[in-house]
Amino acid sequence: MPFHPPARMARDFDDEPLFGGIGARGRRAPLGSQAAVLRRDLALVHTDAIAGSIMVGSGETYLAAFALALGLGDIVAGTVASLPLLGGAVLQLVSPWGVRRFGSHRRWVVLCAGLQAASFVPLVAAALVGSLSALGLLAIATLYWGTGMMTGAAWNTWVGTLVPRSLRSRFFARRSRAGQIALLFGLLAGGAILHAGEQESSSHLLAFAALFAMAGLARAWSAWLLAHQSEPDPLVESRLATRDGVAPGRVPGNRRLLGYLLALQVGVQVAAPYFTPYMLGASALHLSYVRYMVLIAASFLSKIVALPWLGHLAARHGARRVLRFAGVAVVPLPALWNFSNDFSVLVAIQLFAGVAWGAHELATFLLFFDAIRPEERTRVLTWYNLANALAIALGAALGAQLLRGHGVDFAGYALLFWISAAGRAATLPLLAWLPDAPGTTPPPATDSVAARPSAGSIEQPVLADRPDSPIERPPQLADSEGVFTAE
Repeated sequence: MPFHPPARMARDFDDEPLFGGIGARGRRAPLGSQAAVLRRDLALVHTDAIAGSIMVGSGETYLAAFALALGLGDIVAGTVASLPLLGGAVLQLVSPWGVRRFGSHRRWVVLCAGLQAASFVPLVAAALVGSLSALGLLAIATLYWGTGMMTGAAWNTWVGTLVPRSLRSRFFARRSRAGQIALLFGLLAGGAILHAGEQESSSHLLAFAALFAMAGLARAWSAWLLAHQSEPDPLVESRLATRDGVAPGRVPGNRRLLGYLLALQVGVQVAAPYFTPYMLGASALHLSYVRYMVLIAASFLSKIVALPWLGHLAARHGARRVLRFAGVAVVPLPALWNFSNDFSVLVAIQLFAGVAWGAHELATFLLFFDAIRPEERTRVLTWYNLANALAIALGAALGAQLLRGHGVDFAGYALLFWISAAGRAATLPLLAWLPDAPGTTPPPATDSVAARPSAGSIEQPVLADRPDSPIERPPQLADSEGVFTAE
């Protein structure tokens, strides 16, 4: 359902300095036309979060489960949840070229969103046919992640020209909440569809076809919404700092922060990609799809519920203290899976994991926003995404070698989980080395890009939600048909 800004926000629109300027045709546009176009843009941006989150909850979340259903094995299922992220992180680097080549942020974003929607077509076909090679599945997953990540920086730059500075924090906070609800809906719908197919072996893969069709249609809807938004300045630059900016390594403690985060990621990814095959694979717990969905939803919900309290904690005691709490809390998480196979115990572990990872993500975002100048954030986070993807791939490769060497059974997984816990514990000295700093920056809005059984979800910050973002909607007009014309 489209989002209609409440009356108070509507009044705020008319207070913005962007209204009432002189356009290219030399005449002043009616304020009502400008407000109507702005309301339409905000409704489209808001609804796009819903469509994209439905895709995440019903699509990528179940890729590892699909690998198992095709009989590709536990290691392939773990690899498809990790290695394609590296391909996506590399592909995102072509975004600046793509924007320049197409002469528009919107054209580039809509193209990438359309290609991401199309990436579900071969998955639907494979589910209908009943077969797909491991290499083919990895290639499709890489296309999915690559096209998704290629939209990130360009979309952040573009949407910063659509949402007025004074409205950003409130608008993107509401948009983030709507996206979280939609992701949960996608998760629940996916679990229900797979449960229905699970009842009859002949319908098992058909359920995956329905699931991926739902995800592809949601992303196609998202691409349509993106295509119908305004673009005040097709080639607006984010004015990234070059020589006079503060590089991340020059900020006190920032190199140590990045070193800790990347080292922790390696330790985490030794086990994280293999939780899905451990839960669903015939050689381990062999849970039903409904129970698998409940475990993912439990960590996601606990993270959402805990975030307001964690934000208050960060404001009062500083983001680094929250990061230290999270760093200690995530250490035993994989080892806890070795103590009981009782489902209620596993749910309790997931609830605790959601809080721990919520604290980690919140503190990480706060520290990035405190330490990095607004005009540098896109560049720094882009390169951090690449380094982070390399750490994910390295950890997952180590985990795959351990499983190959010790067997894909309870004993092999138990060793894997203990080693992951030990790797996380080894990063604690780096965490203790971080200097204290106040957490004064408000928590950023985020978009969920993946849901994981071991982490609740993977979030990316919406850079355009910050009032200090260097992108601002320039003065512009709406003609009588409501189309913006830049000055």
